[in-house]
Parts: sequence; structure tokens; C-alpha cells
Amino acid sequence: MMGTSRLLIGLVRLLVGAYPRWVGCGPSPAQRIYFANHSSHIDTIALWSALPPALRARTRPVAARDYWDKNRLRRTIALRGLNAVLVDRAGGGGEVDPLQPLREALEHGDSLIIFPEGTRQAGALPGPFKSGLYHLAMRFPEVELVPVYLENLHRSMPKGTFFPVPLICSVRFGAVLKRLSGETKTAFLERARQSVVELT
Repeated sequence: MMGTSRLLIGLVRLLVGAYPRWVGCGPSPAQRIYFANHSSHIDTIALWSALPPALRARTRPVAARDYWDKNRLRRTIALRGLNAVLVDRAGGGGEVDPLQPLREALEHGDSLIIFPEGTRQAGALPGPFKSGLYHLAMRFPEVELVPVYLENLHRSMPKGTFFPVPLICSVRFGAVLKRLSGETKTAFLERARQSVVELT
């Protein structure tokens, strides 16, 4: 696993940089959910590789099973390289709760990387957030919520391409998002989305 991880980090640094910029908070051992805009298949690896090694070791990206479990190479990257939590985006027709693997990871003490839009967007700004982030935030009030903006990755590896164009990309970490008493799900999700937009 360690060798696969080092290879992934080296490739990301070579191709897009993925340099971290801690503009609203600093690296912390506190359990966190890092939530970010989603515009390319390299987003997950870029954000994960931007974390310091000690945090990276206990932070698990959340990844779509239908993409990352499609063949042996992707499965190796997701499971051996990233220690990802694979989720079924379709939800099993209502029979399977797609958030259950995330809850289990948080209960185990892991931090998570999630993309609340649920699917990649073509532009620089995130689209509407789905409700998963809200439900996790309410279920685990002690876990810090950290917005992240991935700059330039929508240009380096836009939707529909298979190889990244070498560009300098940065990973901006914002201030911890506070819970507000009595806030509705809709208001929370828009405020969370805006916290990512403010990092552009």
C-alpha cells in the first residue's frame, strides 16, 4: 500500500502540483470531513495528496464504486493506494443506505474527503450540494467540517478526458464550517457550498 501511495503522490505532484494552501485553518489531528468541489477524476487524489503524511494516513476519500471498482487498476488505486471508502451512488434502489460506509468510517475515528455535488461539474464553481454532507454533519457534531477548493483541476482534466493537461493546481483549505442551531438542511447546504465558492 505504501508504495502505491507514494507513486500516486509523485504522479500528482509531477502533473498538476496540487500544492496545499491553508488559508482558513491549519493542519490538525482533529477528526474532519473535508468537502470540496468536484470537476475531474483526479480531484480525489489531488486533495488526499495535499494533506500532510500524518493526516493522510487517517483520512479516507469517499469514492464511487461504479467508477473505482470497474477494473483492477482503479480498484488498486482506490483500495491499496488511497484506502478509499467505496459507495454505491445508486443506493441499491432504496434497500442500501449509501451513507452507511461513511458513518462506519467516522465511528472508527477516520476523517473523510467527500464531494457533496455527487458528480463532476464542467465549470470552476461547484453545483448544488446533495444532502449527504448535512446528514453526516448532524450525526457527528464533534467532527470538523473543512471546505476545500480545488483550483484549475477543471481545466487540467475536464470531464470527458482521460489524461490530465499539466497545469499548476492548488488545494485551498478554508475555515472550519460551524453548525448553526435550528438551521434548515437547505440553508446548511447552501452555506456549505458558499464556503467553497469563497475560496476561489
